[in-house]
Amino acid sequence: MKLRKVIKRGSFLLLFLVLFIFVNNSSIFTKERNGEPLLLAHRGLAQTFNMEGITGETCTAERIYVPEHPYIENTIPSMKAAFNAGADIVEIDVHVTKDEEFAIFHDWTLDCRTDGTGTTRDYTMDELKELDVGYGYTADNGRTFPFRGKGVGLMPTLDEVLTEFAEEPFLIHIKSNDRNEGIQLSQYLSKYSDGRLSNLSVYGGDEPIAALKEKLPKLRVMSKQTLKSCLLPYLSVGWTGHIPSSCKNTQLHIPEKYAAFLWGYPNKFLNRMDQVNTRVILVAGDGWWSEGFDTEQDLDRIPEKYNGGIWTNRIDVISPIIEK
Repeated sequence: MKLRKVIKRGSFLLLFLVLFIFVNNSSIFTKERNGEPLLLAHRGLAQTFNMEGITGETCTAERIYVPEHPYIENTIPSMKAAFNAGADIVEIDVHVTKDEEFAIFHDWTLDCRTDGTGTTRDYTMDELKELDVGYGYTADNGRTFPFRGKGVGLMPTLDEVLTEFAEEPFLIHIKSNDRNEGIQLSQYLSKYSDGRLSNLSVYGGDEPIAALKEKLPKLRVMSKQTLKSCLLPYLSVGWTGHIPSSCKNTQLHIPEKYAAFLWGYPNKFLNRMDQVNTRVILVAGDGWWSEGFDTEQDLDRIPEKYNGGIWTNRIDVISPIIEK
């Protein structure tokens, strides 16, 4: 008899717990989120390429699709085109130069995209300005180079970008894992007002991001370590509605493959992250190699009425579809 009571009580408690978890994390019982998704344009309006078999050593400029627009990634014209096309945020890549400037450029070496060799660290910013950042692009295995000669002087500095787009949001990617670069970037950004910094986010290696966060604690940042320190505790306790303190003032890039495992996804999860000033960006696939939502078919996989961030490599294609 006692055993039956224990089993009955245990079953009731289990049922209560299941109901609590469901109600506390279901978007059904969440206030509807209004507005369109936040569109993040990767590298501005850039040339896209075949991602089959891609590795960290692949020269992507040598495998672009036939160009559908005249813009070269990480240049001021490409950023301007991205914002004009409907981007809410533009992602840019930074590298340190020989004279301790921050150059906007994607690759670790100059050899793939430009007519230079070596790294940005081997050159002053004035020397980098002399390079042609469109030199290496080809869509037909080297028979023609549609951007050759059109990219001379187009590698900008971070300061030039933040001055040209004084109020626009940017996601800055530190390409190295050098702690000193995080310190240097914190000094570089400290001249800007809190209002300007609130429109900036930075992601990159664990070391520079940790150093940057120490110097500018209010800045929204992301690294593998910050992702783990937020999401792993959240997976453990998020069902209760508790948001780990490690999630505060961060940015989360969530691969769509894993998004459904997050408590309260999408709406309740987004609401919780809003409470702690954390921006959520949905990345296509499993998150490797900057896969984006780049076609109308890709958008079909996004939850209805989702209005968190969306990573795209084709802002010119995606924005008009969403506006409809």
